[in-house]
Parts: sequence; C-alpha cells; structure tokens
Amino acid sequence: MKMKKSIEVKTQTVGRNRRNFLKVSGLAIAGSGLLLASCSDDDDNGNMLGGGDFDLGSGDVGVLNYAYALEQLEAAFYTNVVNGSYYAGASVEEKAILLALYNHEVNHREWFKAAINANVPDADARLTADLEFDFSSVNFDNRDSVLGTAKVLEDTGVSAYNGAGQYIQTPLYLTLAGKIVSVEARHAAAIRSLISGSADFTAFAGDDIIDSNGLDLAASPEEVLSAAGGFFVTPFTYKNPKA
Repeated sequence: MKMKKSIEVKTQTVGRNRRNFLKVSGLAIAGSGLLLASCSDDDDNGNMLGGGDFDLGSGDVGVLNYAYALEQLEAAFYTNVVNGSYYAGASVEEKAILLALYNHEVNHREWFKAAINANVPDADARLTADLEFDFSSVNFDNRDSVLGTAKVLEDTGVSAYNGAGQYIQTPLYLTLAGKIVSVEARHAAAIRSLISGSADFTAFAGDDIIDSNGLDLAASPEEVLSAAGGFFVTPFTYKNPKA
C-alpha cells in the first residue's frame, strides 16, 4: 500500500538566473520496458503557471519530470563534447569513456521521453522535450573545462539521485533507482580517474563526495534546482514535497 505524505510546497524557479552554475546531473529511473504504473490520485500534475513557466508537479510525475529535465541537460552536454570532436589532445581512452557516457545519457533521456509520453495522459503535465541550455561557460576545446564540468555534473548527479529517492512513491521505481544510481556513480568515478590520472588513486571516491560513514552525499531537488540557472535557459518550477 502506498504511503501518503504530508506536503509542504516550496516553488523553485529555474532558468532565470544565469549567475549560478548547475551542479547536478540527471536522476535516471530507467529500465527497459518499464511503464509508469500508477500515480496517486492526489499527486499534482505539472501545469503551466500564470507567468508561462512549466511546473514539474509532485509525486511520481514530478520526480520523473525532474529527472527528464536533468537527463536532457547531461545528454546535451555530452552531445556538445562528442560533436565537437572532443577537446584538443583527447586520448583514445578518453574519447571512448566520453562516448560511452554520451550513449548512456542519451538512452536515459529517450527512455524518459517515451515513458512519460506514453503514461502521463495529460499532455499539459509532460515536460517539453526541447529544453534550451546555455553552455557558454564551458570551453569544449579545453580538457580541464570539459572534464571539470563533467565531474560536477556526475558527482552531483549521484547526490541528486540520492536526494530525490525519498519522494518516489512507487516501490518498483526505488528498485530501479538503486540500479541506476550505481551507473551514475561509475560515470563519476571514471571522470575523476581521468582528471587525477595516477596522481591520486583515491580520487574516484574522495572525501568531498563520500561522508564519514562511507555514504554518498544527497542533495534535495530544492538544493539542486537553486543552482540550475547557469545552464537552464528554459524556465520551469518544481513543487518540492517534504516527507
């Protein structure tokens, strides 16, 4: 039986303040053939607000729209990396890793697009598939800039995923979340290893991302989206449910 949660609504507006730098990647609740089984009748669907901003909604629909927005961001970033022939001096190994990450994130993005379109009946509750991003802060021809940005995206992607898990109401999605977060963590470890090379064999799980109990850090959607203005151009809001 699905547990009901009391809701404290806090609205975050994304895409209006470009001074912030997005420190998150995608939350990916993916699995081949998975359907959005059932959303609670008291879940708020996404909707267009009076000012024209799209609201992601709450409950499972809100989390899935949130994840779809973040996966679009990651896919767009790696598309820029790959289409730009990578950065100057990229090794064969580095290109192979970045291409693999590109393929993963594009697959995540497309899965969310298909699943939401097929299983959220109200078209007004579905996040647009063509969000606009601003990557002007990234020098895609520079190794440090590309890998540094990828590190921020992947590290925070894990913490964003961990933080959003508590808002998922369908048990099956939590099972899938446990599988996908391991993929995101592998991405983060790979990027960290490329940056550190042989200089630091512990960088893949550094103290900056693992707490004193040996656990990944978690970021709430509120924290994640408050930093999203630097990359997101398309504005949207998110009602953050508190347990």
